[in-house]
Amino acid sequence: MKFFVDTADIDAIKELHALGMVDGVTTNPSLIAKSGRNILEVTKEICDLVDGPVSAEVVATEAGAMIDEGRKLAQIAGNIAIKVPLTWDGLRACKVLSGEGNMVNVTLCFSANQALLAAKAGATFISPFIGRLDDLNLDGLDLIADIRQIYDNYGFDTQILAASIRSANHMSECAKIGADVATAPPAVIQAMADHVLTDKGLATFLKDAEKAGIKIV
Repeated sequence: MKFFVDTADIDAIKELHALGMVDGVTTNPSLIAKSGRNILEVTKEICDLVDGPVSAEVVATEAGAMIDEGRKLAQIAGNIAIKVPLTWDGLRACKVLSGEGNMVNVTLCFSANQALLAAKAGATFISPFIGRLDDLNLDGLDLIADIRQIYDNYGFDTQILAASIRSANHMSECAKIGADVATAPPAVIQAMADHVLTDKGLATFLKDAEKAGIKIV
């Protein structure tokens, strides 16, 4: 499973990229606003840093305006994935933009039907939001499994990009189900390394090493 990092924080991306933990980046208007920077400027900096897809989202809601914004975003770099919402206008924009050879990430997906439409419209990525479904007492992971089954049934090339990831457990469950990509905040990716037994074992080893006077250099 590929890891995309869900942030516009350049320093956080650099840290994870240095460890080989970044296969791509996803941004949205909220993350751009949090960075306090111009969308074109920060997106260009991310694209220069990361070889993989960098999702940049349109802010228009009408298909024609989405297409215009998407074309402008695509000019930033060759690895831009234009992000459009899963509305009927978004699907129209997806069809045009993907037909022009652009990567398109269709976002805010909450049903298997929506995912099926996005695949037929030529989406490169579909972004089902796990955490937001969980907030409604629905199992977001069930949606990932449903989309996986449908895409495999019919050989769709659209990649499942699990989004709205809230925990390290979400990451491992998505990997088991067969999501192609999971995008998560830096803190969630870092939390995947945490385990209480690792901490306990390390503390014991260090205590024994100190007691025995073990030194490497």
